[in-house]
Amino acid sequence: MAIFRKKPGKTPNTAAPDDNPAPVIPPILGMVMADAVLRAGQNLLQRGVEHGLLGGRPVKQARSFRGSTVAEMVVGTILTQVARRSVPGAILVTGGLIAKTLRDRRRAKAAAAAEATAAKPAPSSDKPD
Repeated sequence: MAIFRKKPGKTPNTAAPDDNPAPVIPPILGMVMADAVLRAGQNLLQRGVEHGLLGGRPVKQARSFRGSTVAEMVVGTILTQVARRSVPGAILVTGGLIAKTLRDRRRAKAAAAAEATAAKPAPSSDKPD
């Protein structure tokens, strides 16, 4: 393994005998530690994103890919490819997703308001004199 050999021509770092040099971590241990840290960070990030996007609902109650149609899957794959290939594509796709979310929220509020007004009983016109 040429990666872990010392390079010829370089002199080792000579420290005074009373100085405490930094502990030497073997490269493989460093890789294992880095992998563990990356996995832990990924799990934390995934939990935060799921909590933010799904509103704290469990994943089973949230809509998943199993419930989507083939057309939705194709469109989602194309948008993912566009967003992944370039920064302008990512900005465009993100802007579209934000616009769709805002539109859906506005329609949900309008539907809730329409339901609330439809559920109210109409005022009766029979008034005693």
